[in-house]
Amino acid sequence: MTQDPYSAFQDSIYLSGLLTGETPAYPVDSTALEEAAAAGLDAGARGYVLGGAGTGSTMRANREAFDRVRIVPRMLRDVGARDHSCDVLGTTMPAPVLLAPVGVQSIVCPEGELATARAAAALGVPMVLSTASSHTLEAVAEASGAGPRWFQLYWPRDADVTISLLARACAAGYTTLVVTLDTWLLGWRPRDLDQAYLPFLRQIGIANYLSDPAFLAGLGKPVAEDPVAAIAHWAKMFADPTKTWADLDFVREHWSGPIVLKGVLHPDDARRARDAGMDGLVVGNHGGRQLDGAVGALDALPDVVAAVGDELAVLFDSGVRTGSDVLKALASGARAVLLGRPYVYGLALGGEAGVRHVLRCLLAEFDLSMALSGHTRPSGLTPSVLTTGR
Repeated sequence: MTQDPYSAFQDSIYLSGLLTGETPAYPVDSTALEEAAAAGLDAGARGYVLGGAGTGSTMRANREAFDRVRIVPRMLRDVGARDHSCDVLGTTMPAPVLLAPVGVQSIVCPEGELATARAAAALGVPMVLSTASSHTLEAVAEASGAGPRWFQLYWPRDADVTISLLARACAAGYTTLVVTLDTWLLGWRPRDLDQAYLPFLRQIGIANYLSDPAFLAGLGKPVAEDPVAAIAHWAKMFADPTKTWADLDFVREHWSGPIVLKGVLHPDDARRARDAGMDGLVVGNHGGRQLDGAVGALDALPDVVAAVGDELAVLFDSGVRTGSDVLKALASGARAVLLGRPYVYGLALGGEAGVRHVLRCLLAEFDLSMALSGHTRPSGLTPSVLTTGR
């Protein structure tokens, strides 16, 4: 039996089966996990969480990109001891994995981001909290305890609200800011449209706005007296499609920590992020939820890394489902990987325990994938580990 704390999770499953006949409470296979979560959700939540833009071709492209890249294992290397730890922009991580920002988590579990924060903190995995959370950023910070946490910004049109959100995040102990660039407008999402379902219009996912003094100052009446006006006020400021690279100076002025731009796919945009003084970026396409027909995120990663990899922290998301996916993204040049939908499936199935289960599965499989391919540290995962040939 291995002594690694991550892959020891696999050993514990087998031993439980032997000694007590117990099987895992939740699926360990990513496809079965998705199917189980989907079966328990109502139509609105199911479409929102599982759906993508248009025909879903970008979601498929994300997975196809992973399938095209294959791992070439190396033999007779001492992999008895592995070290998965890393440091990204001043955040020390036990493994190069973060939880991606996912909004409106209460549509799958009432505790939503609070349960996710506790699960992440228990394993030391950084959580990136979405602006569109169902619970306030302060409440999620409290649930995180001493766990590492970053804050994702959907950049409002209203400058005062932006400044207020950033100040609140800083005060609550969020260390790194992640600015999403690919959601100035909501993508065409047929599954949501067929259900006429947008959680924000039901006051779900706007807790950070409804608790924000700058936002509330713009209302004619308290939210309880005129909730429709509050939602309309939110809708007018949620995002600003007129923003340009020049506007990043404003964010830098009001945030003293590292800034990461999320949703970069083109190397020229990566260079512009570098030239604008940003600290990192996330290569991804919002999990295929925004633009139908977009490039698979893993296909875009190597060119972005080649453009700025030594100067910016390049992270990756979109399409990650397994531990071997994490290995492939790291070997393609990413410094760390953000996990999205799978942990939400775990949240839907079992709340905090479900999220912890998904993370333990992912980390165990990543550890085993490293060892079985002949590697002991993430830093040893280079493009030579992979092939796209026959």
